[in-house]
Amino acid sequence: MKNINGQTQIFGILGQPIAHSLSPLFQNMFFEKAAINACYVPYLVAPEQLQQALNGLHAAHVQGLNITIPHKENILPWVHPDKDAQTIGAVNTLKRIADGWAAINTDWQGFASVIQGLEVDICQTSVLLFGAGGTSRAILHALNHLGAQEVFICNRNQERAQSLAVELQGTYEGMRITPIEWHEQHVTIALKQCQLIINSTSIGLNEQDIFPFPLSGSGFAIDAVYKPHGNTVFCQSASNYVSVDGLPMLIAQGIASFAFWLEGEQQNAALCLPNKKSSLQWVEQALGRQALSLPGWEK
Repeated sequence: MKNINGQTQIFGILGQPIAHSLSPLFQNMFFEKAAINACYVPYLVAPEQLQQALNGLHAAHVQGLNITIPHKENILPWVHPDKDAQTIGAVNTLKRIADGWAAINTDWQGFASVIQGLEVDICQTSVLLFGAGGTSRAILHALNHLGAQEVFICNRNQERAQSLAVELQGTYEGMRITPIEWHEQHVTIALKQCQLIINSTSIGLNEQDIFPFPLSGSGFAIDAVYKPHGNTVFCQSASNYVSVDGLPMLIAQGIASFAFWLEGEQQNAALCLPNKKSSLQWVEQALGRQALSLPGWEK
């Protein structure tokens, strides 16, 4: 058990719901292994109380925060985002500064790390992305950064998918973004062209959820949703694919958040960042789940 005292720094995560979050599990492990006197806790915050919560946590000298559903986009007016976060239009990591919160998005870094871990040749395949929310924006930013040529966006709200495609096509000029209808016929056609499929929707957060489409084909499937057992409904539907749930992305973005909070210690060469592979293995063992294979993280 942690020795909490007057010098303990506080970090945390804001969201609704929040009880399912695994971030406290591994972030507290990161602080412990780095011998940093800090504690990471979950905060249940409703959307209508978000600004109030940010002001209160800043006043209480909380040093850093992760941001999750449903706040990643709505929080922008009350923080100071960097260029990547501004482009994405969503943030997931805050650091306390004198006049508020510096904000970045490490989701895109986490997703890019999973692509590299799976050793997907992103330049040689089209991509099918389910979802058009804050997480999808981070994923699209990562795909563009890695050199993806063509992405199909399939979202339950067709107008939102179309709006996102139009908005980002001007930003990511080298990547063709095409919205498709939330219908099995259109999904089946897209699957024939795509060796990488991604779920950024909330489908799978509830155990009763069923992924609405059969995912025929083969290649790689990445779910942004994670479950302690790892077998999300998206991964179940993508049974012919090499699939991973959102745990590796969560670990990788968490390490990037950790680095952002403690960049001063890094500059002083007083901190070694957690290793992605060993951190993933530690969480898998803590959860008692089967190990995932990410060959690129072995190197």
